[in-house]
Amino acid sequence: MNKKVALHTLGCKLNFSETSTIGKQFLDRGFEIVDFKNRADVYLINTCTVTGNADRECRQIVRRALRQNPTAHIIVTGCYAQLNPEEIAGIEGVDTVLGNNEKFKLFSIIKDFNKRDLSCTFVSPINQLNDFGAAYSTDADSRTRAYLKIQDGCDYKCTFCTIPLARGNSRSMNPEDALDKFNSLVNSGYKEIILTGVNVGDYGKHIGKDLYSLLLKMVEVPGKFRIRISSIEPNLLTDDIIALTADNEKMCRHFHIPLQSGCSEVLKFMQRRYTVSFYSSLIEKLKYKIPDIGIGVDVIVGTPGETEIHFKETQNFLNDLQISYLHVFTYSERPNTKAIELNGSVDNWERKRRNKILRILSDKKKHSFYNEMLGNELEVLFESENSINTIKGFSSNYVRVENIYIPELANNFNTVKILEVNSDICKGEIMGINKPVDLLEG
Repeated sequence: MNKKVALHTLGCKLNFSETSTIGKQFLDRGFEIVDFKNRADVYLINTCTVTGNADRECRQIVRRALRQNPTAHIIVTGCYAQLNPEEIAGIEGVDTVLGNNEKFKLFSIIKDFNKRDLSCTFVSPINQLNDFGAAYSTDADSRTRAYLKIQDGCDYKCTFCTIPLARGNSRSMNPEDALDKFNSLVNSGYKEIILTGVNVGDYGKHIGKDLYSLLLKMVEVPGKFRIRISSIEPNLLTDDIIALTADNEKMCRHFHIPLQSGCSEVLKFMQRRYTVSFYSSLIEKLKYKIPDIGIGVDVIVGTPGETEIHFKETQNFLNDLQISYLHVFTYSERPNTKAIELNGSVDNWERKRRNKILRILSDKKKHSFYNEMLGNELEVLFESENSINTIKGFSSNYVRVENIYIPELANNFNTVKILEVNSDICKGEIMGINKPVDLLEG
């Protein structure tokens, strides 16, 4: 009987691509991948460390795995493991701790998956995080949409962020390898490829290339598919990329653009690389060039020094901005960051209050954006995963659409006329069920 492995991912889309690649290594060695809630011989947790909540969640997941099988081999890897290996090694039941360099080499590091009396830790120092570590969706990942990691690390020095400490400096997959993996994903039947990284817009900086030139080559690949950029810094979203998105249907009409604060003073002590006026001008440009574009925004509340006046500035700024939704993060103190040295700590209850206010605003923004789609025909890619009676998917501009389950809809583009908005999902009329397109067709 094959041994079983269960995989769990915390954090960003980049982590999902890396977990899928690790899962492929297990499949190639005869393991069966099972749901994390099931009994397994090995549990692997790929962690995030953006907030304190991610750390606590990791500890809870370890305990959950041990309840399923107390004799299972528990592996913890990723950013939390890179930054706090001793802390993780001290969690009861953890057998192996792997840093970001080591997670793709686990089968050369771990000789057997027996339960250990003491944790083994394999973590490279921060100055040795130079490996790229290719990662992309594989047959270990059942998703309709594929993730392709093209960039890793970050050269930015934002005061609140631990990612450069966990991931190292910015580095990129060379264009030939990126195109090869991209072609492979298209030929494997994925209809949407999400380009991921820590700072995707920084792609190619150290190898004399850029993201726009890579996108130009990707859209020329034959087949019916679309490309989504997971997230891109406002100062790196160039006019060329915007024009390509407006003119080429293979580019998703959607950008997720971190803001972090709508107050210029807060942006300055966060050490962000743009101003509030630059950001608002960018959003205006996007809406002018691509009127139906979906725009997501990251924002952090409660950073040290953020007064009530600062927060109100952010709230008013976001209220006036033509965006589609927010991802709201509550600031939490992270070791070895400049932010913990700043004055003006915000009480935890106040951080939560501000978070709630912006989450309510996000719901209003999304509902308003979805209502703008009423009567429009959107091309929706329905997911292979579905419930008993319904199937869901996303449009190019990141509108969530639900329909009665019809097998032919799965993993296929279908035109839907939007007729109804319920909470955070749209419903409509299928304008004929498209037949799968031969991958050799342009």
